[in-house]
Amino acid sequence: MARASSVLGVGWVTRKDEATKVTQHLWFEKDMEAAIGFYTGLVPDSRIESVSAVMADNPSGPAGSVKIAAFVLGGQNYMAIEAGPLDPFNHSFSIMVECDTQAELDRLWDALKDGGRTEECGWLKDRWGLSWQIAPTRLRELMDDLDPAKVKRVTEQMLKMVKLDIAPLEAAAKG
Repeated sequence: MARASSVLGVGWVTRKDEATKVTQHLWFEKDMEAAIGFYTGLVPDSRIESVSAVMADNPSGPAGSVKIAAFVLGGQNYMAIEAGPLDPFNHSFSIMVECDTQAELDRLWDALKDGGRTEECGWLKDRWGLSWQIAPTRLRELMDDLDPAKVKRVTEQMLKMVKLDIAPLEAAAKG
């Protein structure tokens, strides 16, 4: 984006030669480095790109107390900040991971629930309070089926579950 003058002052305009990028940004009260280290060690195609301290006094604390990180999680870009208390994580934002196998789903579920809490329909909160949805990749296909009776059976089966299990969902689809 480039700065441009507007009637009201300075604004932003997008140049045609610049691609727009969307990046999720997570605010941690504390332990950001531990959290993103855990996440990037757990989810394939993930890495921490940078961690730096804000070297100026700011509303969240003195110079050096606020940290900012860039990381990739499952091939998607994220940013994070550790800057003291603000609004806690809630269900209005979650990270969804689709798993090709039950073993992968179980591995992620077990790691993320450690120190957190489980919820219905494949949802859980990790030890930092971040909401996750851990689901089989196949669930999307089952829920997008053109047969409404099949979708209803799969949905009813899913609503009985805490951790999602591929086999009962497949069985429900078959009737």
